Amino acid sequence: MMVIQAGDIEGSRTGQIRTGPDQAPRPRRAVGEDPRRGQVLTTKVGLQMPAGMSFDDWEKAGRQLSGIVDSSSWWLGDWLVYGKDHYTDRYQRGIRAAGLQYQTLRNYAWVSRRFDFGRRRGALSFQHHAELASLPHDEQEAWLDRAEQRRWTTKQLRSAIRAARENRTQPRISAEPTRRLEVPGSRLQWWHRAAEQAGVDFERWVLVTLDSAAQQALAELGRLGEAVQGPAELVGTPAEPTGIPAGPAGPLELEGPKPAAGRGLPQAAAPQGPAPDA
Repeated sequence: MMVIQAGDIEGSRTGQIRTGPDQAPRPRRAVGEDPRRGQVLTTKVGLQMPAGMSFDDWEKAGRQLSGIVDSSSWWLGDWLVYGKDHYTDRYQRGIRAAGLQYQTLRNYAWVSRRFDFGRRRGALSFQHHAELASLPHDEQEAWLDRAEQRRWTTKQLRSAIRAARENRTQPRISAEPTRRLEVPGSRLQWWHRAAEQAGVDFERWVLVTLDSAAQQALAELGRLGEAVQGPAELVGTPAEPTGIPAGPAGPLELEGPKPAAGRGLPQAAAPQGPAPDA
């Protein structure tokens, strides 16, 4: 706990920050010695620091000053909350008398009301809590835990919250089911050769060839008529011609050994049906 002793030097309010060990015994002062010698004094217009101050004491004073600045937001917020609750018709007069800005105090008070005294994390700043004040109780606790455990700065906490919100707003694309078709290895090699000769990707060759065969079969049965559409151009999701009943969605995986690179295959008859576009 910080020890701040109030005083009054030449009409200016001051405080004393104790920089030595908290439980160290106080040495006896010589007669006429200034009791404030060796202490950091906070005045309304600045700090008074003793000459020859050690680095450890200077560093400790900085930590205490930082804690005072951060704590003052809680203090002022709680002060306004109390005034509103107890002096509903007079608290604004007290704000004016103290020379404080009501809008700033109102922001502090809002954060103070959103976090009961027992829920405030001493390891986190007032600004950490202010970033979470608008969230529901459970989310506040979850984010406070993460910020405390991971030692996030206020900026890091803000970035993490923003990233989480963006992930929630992005539409989720469901994965399409995959169906497998087992094909004899010799036939699969034959199809690969035909695709290479046509100069097109193997998967596209399979889809275009199957579309062409389906169109031809349906046309012969008189079921396609004028609604026949050309081979699909999109690999994996071919457009279905009008009149063809829809089947299960999803990509088609062909199982079977692929031909080794550079190995020739015996000549075979080309597959029947119109040649696919390159």
